[in-house]
Amino acid sequence: MNIAGYFIKNTVISWMFILVLLIGGTIAFTGLGQLEDPPFTIKDAVVVTMYPGATSTEVEEEVTYPIEKAILALPYVDEIKSLSTSGMSQITVTMKNTFGPDELPQIWDELRRKVNDMSGNLPPGVGKPMVNDDFGDVFGIMLMISGEDYSYKDLSDYVDYVSRELELVPGVSKVSSAGKQNEQVFIEISLNKLASSNIDPNLIMGLLNSQNMVTDAGNIRISSDNIRLRPSGAFKSVKELEELVIPGTSGNKLIYLKDVATVSRGYQDIPTNLISFNQHQAINLGISFASGVNVVDVGKAVTAKIEEIDYARPAGMIIETMYSQPAEVDKSVSSFVWNLIAAVVIVVGVLLFFMGFKSGVLIGIILFLTCLGTFMLMLQAEIELQRISLGALIIALGMLVDNAIVVVEGILIGRQRGQSTLEAAQAIVKQTIWPLLAATVIAIAAFAPIGLSPDSTGEFAGSLFWVLLFSLFLSWITAITITPFLADLFFKTTEVQEAGAEQKDPYGGAFFTIYKKLLDVCLRFKWTSVLLVVIAFVGSLAGFGYVKQSFFPPSTTPIFLVDVWLPEGTDIRQTQTTVAKMEADAMKLDNVEFVTTTVGKGFQRFLLTYSPEKNYGAYAQIAIRTSAFENLQETMVALRSQLESHYPQAQYKFKRLEIGPSTDAKIEARIVGADPDVLREIGTEVMAVFNATPGTVNVRHNWRERVKFIEPQFNETQGRRLGISKQDVDKTLAFAFSGLQAGLYREGTSLLPIINRLPEEERIDIESLESLRTWSPALNAYVPLQQVVDGFEVKFEDPIIQRQDRKRTLTIFADADFEYDILPAALFAKMKPEVEAIELPPGYELQWGGEYESSQDAQAALFATLPLGFLFMFLITVFLFNSVRKPLVIWACVPLALIGITSGLIILDKPFSFMALLGMLSLSGMLLKNGIVLLDQINIEIEEGKEAFQAVFDSTVSRVRPVCMAAVTTILGILPLITDAFFESMAAVVMFGLGVATILTLLIVPVLYVITFKIKYRSYSEFT
Repeated sequence: MNIAGYFIKNTVISWMFILVLLIGGTIAFTGLGQLEDPPFTIKDAVVVTMYPGATSTEVEEEVTYPIEKAILALPYVDEIKSLSTSGMSQITVTMKNTFGPDELPQIWDELRRKVNDMSGNLPPGVGKPMVNDDFGDVFGIMLMISGEDYSYKDLSDYVDYVSRELELVPGVSKVSSAGKQNEQVFIEISLNKLASSNIDPNLIMGLLNSQNMVTDAGNIRISSDNIRLRPSGAFKSVKELEELVIPGTSGNKLIYLKDVATVSRGYQDIPTNLISFNQHQAINLGISFASGVNVVDVGKAVTAKIEEIDYARPAGMIIETMYSQPAEVDKSVSSFVWNLIAAVVIVVGVLLFFMGFKSGVLIGIILFLTCLGTFMLMLQAEIELQRISLGALIIALGMLVDNAIVVVEGILIGRQRGQSTLEAAQAIVKQTIWPLLAATVIAIAAFAPIGLSPDSTGEFAGSLFWVLLFSLFLSWITAITITPFLADLFFKTTEVQEAGAEQKDPYGGAFFTIYKKLLDVCLRFKWTSVLLVVIAFVGSLAGFGYVKQSFFPPSTTPIFLVDVWLPEGTDIRQTQTTVAKMEADAMKLDNVEFVTTTVGKGFQRFLLTYSPEKNYGAYAQIAIRTSAFENLQETMVALRSQLESHYPQAQYKFKRLEIGPSTDAKIEARIVGADPDVLREIGTEVMAVFNATPGTVNVRHNWRERVKFIEPQFNETQGRRLGISKQDVDKTLAFAFSGLQAGLYREGTSLLPIINRLPEEERIDIESLESLRTWSPALNAYVPLQQVVDGFEVKFEDPIIQRQDRKRTLTIFADADFEYDILPAALFAKMKPEVEAIELPPGYELQWGGEYESSQDAQAALFATLPLGFLFMFLITVFLFNSVRKPLVIWACVPLALIGITSGLIILDKPFSFMALLGMLSLSGMLLKNGIVLLDQINIEIEEGKEAFQAVFDSTVSRVRPVCMAAVTTILGILPLITDAFFESMAAVVMFGLGVATILTLLIVPVLYVITFKIKYRSYSEFT
């Protein structure tokens, strides 16, 4: 008695197994987390260092370079990119793909130690480097809080309250705000009054810096008590600052700060980030989720909390949602679940039609239980319901019934031959248990390169492998255990044909008659058949050149983004004014639900695949949501037409949200070299090629335009004579134009910088620059600035210096025009030879980035494990058949799937994407599985003594129904994915590739077998 007999006879164990799968799977399904996209680790950290007053070149050479050198000593580093701008260094460190979420926290700690250890060697005036390893935090709910008549202070206070409440919601990991304006205390000191009283401004600076400082006054022992001393003098209000007495003044008259200055509160003059929502100033509140939670449930809890605290919302203040991952997940998962249900219905319908009611229902039950069992394993492996895992289930559906079909088919044939259900079940399971296991392992191994790929793309799609591993292996277990048990229940009342009675030919229908004739023709003209297939294969190779190429498709979420770049050097306030007009224009378009903008940098990361732009005063991003995905394209076209005609001074990049890993641009050419002038010259040539290529838009480079700066010519000799240093001149100019910080004003949990500056009426412009006065310690009086400055020169400088892997790198970007049906890969193929033909000076090199590099990296990571996977699959077939020639017969048919793949992609007009590549790899497992079942049957019949040619012919005919059924269920099961943007190319590859390859397998495998083993042809009429 084998395992099939054991489960048929031990009904209690069989029912217990079924109940475990049924109840456990149902509970597991309700307990699975839900996400829109699978989580993958962003292996980036950003090191930000301030160097006030330094040029971009000084920042690069004195700050960026030594920090990069220290970071590079870490063995984990894969890539370093740096951005050096005036006064700030931003270094992005990317760790190697082999390090996952478990190792990264320790790596970030080492990075901090390495940076902190070397920070003492940085020049004076450089701020402490800040390491931000939360760069990859994803804020799945993006709230916009605005109020037409409210100040930033009012908005900020309410945002702080809402943040504290939302942080208490179970499942919420972090709440972060953006767009807040830094409040400051302004002391507007009149230079005229200081001069009339002959007051050194440094006295006021020192007073403000020390007066409100927290210091320890010590303790005193009184009797048995130890009492702390705490002198008064700390400011209780901003107005108290006006009562400060200025020391060192002459005469008996006290001079107060209010006599020479006006004290007020306000916001920093030059903000770093400004956000608006539907033309109202706003603060963005981002909410991230804890790992492993059901974001839909957390989203409902967040909504409930906001409703609960709504009583505290000031009248007229509005909370609106820019992006809600729970809502998108709910729609996405619901859509996938319906696709899953539709696939199950299709598969069961096909089984009912081809195998009869009882057989169809039986296999449908097995399919249902296998899916439930998969949910249990997914819960244990902490794999959430998301785009990839649900897609994997749909892909697996057709394959999940393969093993059960073979077993049920064998039981039915055995019963027709006079066996009981028990005998037939034991016989078919004994015959197929190991071939089916080998075929299942091969089907799983075909997806192994996905699960084993260390690349971020492999991590993103890795759950595809694990879900298929769980489901397919479970399908083999249920096929040899529960399937015989249920067959015994279902077919118990059916009459068994007596052994002595005349047996009906199970392969005598019209379908089998046609197939036998076609197979006979192929076997008779075997070399002609092979030649025709080779011609078709060569044609498919040639035709593949006409297939569109892509990496990952854009998302179907009805949101698109517009990057806006004004000329470099544009003040952020001017950028905000211009973008506000653009926002108003966008609001007037049809089908627009909302328009929100961020000026100065990108939004907080609300999608894993969204990369926020770094800090630039001339940069803004507009996010527009349309009422439906169908309206997205026309809205993008209409808005671009308006913006380009009304604001020609700006550069624009229109982009949809991405599904998979994204890049700054689809096409990137990197020029690496030392001299900025040469880099810009080469970059101009590359941009000319890009611009000359039809269908190309958003051509730009990341060093931007050179900007003007004014250089006062300091006279050091005269300065020494007057006791004035270059630093004094710098402070005077900063005080006159933008203000100088002098201490902090403490108010509860807030620390407000105290800024000294001139009153508005004295705040000079460029025309009165030469009349500015500065304090001379030698004369103890104010002197005109022109006494120590010989003049002012206007010069140009590089505002941005970009480096990659410690080398200066200028990157030219381009994208495919979304208005035309052209993919970036097609544009890249046109540009590449022309760009590479540009002659580069010695020491300069060209590197390709963008989608090309990402695709190459992903494929390289995938193909790194591919040979091992295919070797493993081949060895299984060799061990199974104890032969090399037989496996070669099966493997010879695997490439033939390309005939169907090419035709399917061209007919359906789908691109060959990374997911299509995965689909093509998975096809190899499906085809090998069919071939194994077929050759195993041939072996059995030959071992039973049947003549070789008849064994080949009869075995092939006997395997037609299970092989066709497996192919049909897989093809129709994956049909719902043909409309999904992410899986459409994979669905096309599997449907057409499997369809054509299955037909060829049933016709060419027997042909190759008789050729390989030199079996002489006989007409099938001789033995039928």
